[in-house]
Amino acid sequence: MRTEHDALGSRELPADALYGIHTLRAAENFPVSPYRLAPPLIRALAQVKLACARTNARLGYLDNRLAEAIETACLEIIGGSHQDSFITDPFQGGAGTSANMNMNEVVANRACQLLGGVPGQHSLVSPLNHVNMHQSTNDVFPTALRVAMLHELTALEKETAALQAQLQQLEAAHQDTLRLGRTQLQDAVPMTFGMTFGAWAEAVARDRWRVFKSRERIRQVSLGGTAIGTGLGAPRDYILKAADTLRSVTGLKLSRAENLVDATQNTDQLVEVSAILKALAANLLKISTDLRLLGSGPCAGLGELKLPAMQAGSTIMPGKVNPVIAEAVSQAALRVLANDGLAAHASAMGTLELNQFMPLLAHTLLESLHLMRSSVTLLNNRCMQGLEPQAEQAQSHVGRSAALAAVLVPLAGHTAVEQMLHTARTTGTPFARVAAQALCVPEDNIRSLLAPERMRKLGFTPQDLPQQCSGRTGHTVPDKALPDESNNGE
Repeated sequence: MRTEHDALGSRELPADALYGIHTLRAAENFPVSPYRLAPPLIRALAQVKLACARTNARLGYLDNRLAEAIETACLEIIGGSHQDSFITDPFQGGAGTSANMNMNEVVANRACQLLGGVPGQHSLVSPLNHVNMHQSTNDVFPTALRVAMLHELTALEKETAALQAQLQQLEAAHQDTLRLGRTQLQDAVPMTFGMTFGAWAEAVARDRWRVFKSRERIRQVSLGGTAIGTGLGAPRDYILKAADTLRSVTGLKLSRAENLVDATQNTDQLVEVSAILKALAANLLKISTDLRLLGSGPCAGLGELKLPAMQAGSTIMPGKVNPVIAEAVSQAALRVLANDGLAAHASAMGTLELNQFMPLLAHTLLESLHLMRSSVTLLNNRCMQGLEPQAEQAQSHVGRSAALAAVLVPLAGHTAVEQMLHTARTTGTPFARVAAQALCVPEDNIRSLLAPERMRKLGFTPQDLPQQCSGRTGHTVPDKALPDESNNGE
């Protein structure tokens, strides 16, 4: 064991522990949740400490030998080492002071070891005097959160792009596979599976763009602002250089905020990112619900999509397979929707020159980012890539429905088509046969109105209607209403 001291007294710690007395007190004071600091935040905090040490060394404020030891310790943490030394709960008082001190102590004690000393030998490397030089929790923690979020947003954009590409492949592969569209869960008009996948792809494409652009909102950091954004306690040359060094360390397009007071106390940019994650969650939830409906059954439901079988679905019903990937993604999406409200409240409750709920914001936002990235990857790799439209079942639903009736309205008029439907239902005769008899055209001509290429067209032209019915009870489109192709319809 070793003994360490602070303003409140002394405590015993394991001799080889890389954390110190401040971290120990935090662990005792905040046994709030079963969680620990998110790994992306730990990595980002180490990157901030590395940038600060390099800046202080280059400007002559920190001895090069100490700076090299601190840098090596930071690089080890960035690489994933010493994770078990970060023991503070993410729900902590102090606006992130406990997390900052946890990092300061681990870096300092590891640097002591690298210099031939032992943990706790603060005369060699001090957590506060050396690792935290010219810094405050109030500029370190928010900066680290933005760095962590930028890394996560980059990864999320990549996975969202992959999902978009897969949906576009499905769109091209199934452009001729007919299915019945539905509104209010009732039969509507025919469409193709290509259209279905294309609509999903467009929604995901918007999410990809929003995620990409959201990074612009959080690239300005408050590093150098110290306690409240005035830079008190830090030399001017350090303040002007620290963010540039951090940009080099992280590879991110970071810059120092123009107004450090604003950047220290206001977190509305983080709420913007949360709202973008909410939009992505809403789309994933909608798509997952559609997958579950279209794949329902398979015998007594819609059964128009075959989702990949991932695991046995029941402990009592043999052979049952559930849409577990869509269910998991839906649950993650619901959590992100709830997290957005929490982030907005936490941001709004910042007081005067600081938001004291930064730890809650960090935990919430990084959780949402993790959930969205893993959900997009899961949906793509374990569902979309094995998705199989059931063309025969979907075609059967189209044939049994009244979808053809809506297609015939421009040809025969609403009242006449309604009478045809009544006849078909009361006599049990297929609607296409009733319509063919009523309009005096071959039944094949009626069925051709449901050809996939017609579904893909935007609206209809007179050429799309059976010529035998020209001038009958329906309305027609005069030629002059059609676009003039000689001037591209303008």
